[in-house]
Amino acid sequence: MASPTLVGNISDEESKAGAINQNFAGDQAKKVYPVTKEQAESDATEVGKLEQWNNPKNNIFRYLATLYSFTILGMVDASFGALIPYLETYYDITYTVVSLVFLAPFLGYSMAATLNNKIHMRFGQLGIAIISPICKVVAFTVMCVHPPYPVLPVILVLSGFGSGLEDSGWNAWVGNMENANELLGFLHGAYGLGATISPLIATAMVTKGHLQWYTFYYLLVGLAALEFLICTASFRHATGTAYRAANPITPSPSGGNSRTRESLRNHITWMLAVFLLCYVGVEVSLGGWLVTFMLRVRHGGDFESGLVVTGFWLGLTFGRVILGFVTGKIGEKLAIAGYLLICIVFELCFWLIPNFISSAIFAGWLGFFLGPLFPAAIVVATKVLPKRLHVSAIGFAAAFGGGGAALLPFAVGAIAQAKGVQVLQPIALALIVTTLILWGSLPGGFSKGGLEKFSQEKEAGNQGGGEPTTRMTGLRRRFGLGR
Repeated sequence: MASPTLVGNISDEESKAGAINQNFAGDQAKKVYPVTKEQAESDATEVGKLEQWNNPKNNIFRYLATLYSFTILGMVDASFGALIPYLETYYDITYTVVSLVFLAPFLGYSMAATLNNKIHMRFGQLGIAIISPICKVVAFTVMCVHPPYPVLPVILVLSGFGSGLEDSGWNAWVGNMENANELLGFLHGAYGLGATISPLIATAMVTKGHLQWYTFYYLLVGLAALEFLICTASFRHATGTAYRAANPITPSPSGGNSRTRESLRNHITWMLAVFLLCYVGVEVSLGGWLVTFMLRVRHGGDFESGLVVTGFWLGLTFGRVILGFVTGKIGEKLAIAGYLLICIVFELCFWLIPNFISSAIFAGWLGFFLGPLFPAAIVVATKVLPKRLHVSAIGFAAAFGGGGAALLPFAVGAIAQAKGVQVLQPIALALIVTTLILWGSLPGGFSKGGLEKFSQEKEAGNQGGGEPTTRMTGLRRRFGLGR
């Protein structure tokens, strides 16, 4: 790993070179690339002014398309939890083996994390809009024919890749808009909506309709095919040419021009990535194993246990939409720290009070206060990272964090095989505490405006106008204690 001094020197030089090269590249782009309708609309947005969800007009349809995509993303992630008991019975497999359906998508998410920026530079957002739905259509079609179990984890790698591209691409785009807290709240609220209705539909199809588990994927194939049509039409002008013209490459002093490499050298990218890994892990672990927990530990009925996980995702949906308007007013750092402390209290109550009804209530409130964490992390990234790194850094963090939906639920299943599914609650509690520690470690302190102040001071330092940053000065700034 490079030393902090060396990385700091490189960052200073890159910022100076970037300021010159970006202006030059922006002027040259207008000469090299023909001015399309899409680029004309992009040029209408002033430099330094954030994009809006309804300006240019095409953004309205694009934003609605991302809401639909995230609804399907939520349906996919939440469906596993509802179907796990029936997969176990159908294939006659153990907790550990069935948990592979969680682990496999992690490989796809990992590929998406590394390829996200390259796909943007080569194909633009249109590439994300085409590749992601196609991956899901293929994967779900294979699931529909209920192949031998070893095929399922393999094909779910493809589904994870498509989901990872969407997760990273649309988060990065919406996170750079005006009113990002509110817009991301609705975006992730759409995910929560999909996650709410998915277990309900899947459980009803199996328990009330007496259908096999794989019939649920007939529905997902149709929805993913419709997603392909909607996203392709909405992002048809967002080509690679348009993206490169709006985001010219800034060469680094070392001769390279990879923003992904630059993002990976930034410690904030990794802090946010690990934070999201733990957060998504606890979210999907709870959503994925809650039905089994309520069946085996709280001794509930099939349909009633399915309603509990629906309540969890419904709470998450409302939390993302409602608290999205609160978080920005309080300040992201302080608000999320408060939400996590509340989550710790509800998780302890959920774990220690052995009653079905109280567990159902605590699950809903736990989802409510967990909801805003992902959107707030994206907003924080846009405030503390340089704009040139937003797509690559946020894309990597979102896709890497999305891997938590695969890795940690698998770990829960593997441990549950040996110790029982009751291990879900202490593991969830440990993950929530870990996310709180990671969140407190992010720079900017807990005062409102601290993130913006940190970013301004860092930018001033990179331009050579600030005082040398000693170790003690850096610590004071990180925890909001002034200069």
